[in-house]
Amino acid sequence: MKKTWFITGASRGFGRIWAEAALTRGDQVTATARKLDDVADLTARFGDAVLPLALDVTNSEQVQQVVRQAYAHFGTLDVLVNNAGTGLFAATEEASDEQVRELFDANYLGMVRVLRAAMPLLRMQGSGHILGVSSGLGITALPLIGFYCATKWAVEALHESLAQEVRAFGIKVTLVEPGAYATDFGKSAEFANVLEPYADFRKQFLTHLANLERGDPQATAEAILKLVDAENPPLRLGLGTAILPRARAAYAERIATWEAWEDISNAAMGVPTTTTIAWIEQLARETSDRT
Repeated sequence: MKKTWFITGASRGFGRIWAEAALTRGDQVTATARKLDDVADLTARFGDAVLPLALDVTNSEQVQQVVRQAYAHFGTLDVLVNNAGTGLFAATEEASDEQVRELFDANYLGMVRVLRAAMPLLRMQGSGHILGVSSGLGITALPLIGFYCATKWAVEALHESLAQEVRAFGIKVTLVEPGAYATDFGKSAEFANVLEPYADFRKQFLTHLANLERGDPQATAEAILKLVDAENPPLRLGLGTAILPRARAAYAERIATWEAWEDISNAAMGVPTTTTIAWIEQLARETSDRT
């Protein structure tokens, strides 16, 4: 059955590849990018099946307007791909407040804005599949890109919570976690001014990143199509061969550490109680009164 997609960050990389894959198989796609010219060429290839629109996910008013326009144009929304984002290379003490705010505004709050605009429509139709594009760096963090990793960890928490909130409405949620791929994502990343104590480490780390084995981004298209066609899609889908080994190693280490400190953790519980905290009771009453 033909599906209707809404994809942010469709100018290049995964967003572009997945938009083209959906259109090639006969689906309909609203392809958005900050600059309309970056997605307008899709019309010449796919005609009325594609709706190219300019969208800056940091602009709340524009997000609301574009999501409503896309829904009115196609009359439905089956797959929402929250993909737009940017990067920041900086040690923790190198980045400015403004750089960190702008990164979270695009990578995290941008997703929140799109979700807020789309959720009423998805609830109204009683269906839909939300794909939140996270990263392998939403599982484990690396140095010098800690702020970027933090946005992806936030994206992971957001969608894990969202999946529980919207299950009753017939809406599915999947976190897509790509590993290292040969995209040009780094070209849009910002670099903070390097502090001298980190100069050598940055040089070594960037050399390491440049030499990583990277997957073919085109190969992800089939996985995404299978994901959106699945009757019971997973909450998380890793892309590439590095994700599962990374997760296994990370969680084995975390569990070992928690277990090693289990006695101290348990002692910190004090004397357990089942007494309901007053503010929770009050909040429950107020919520019940409003409904």
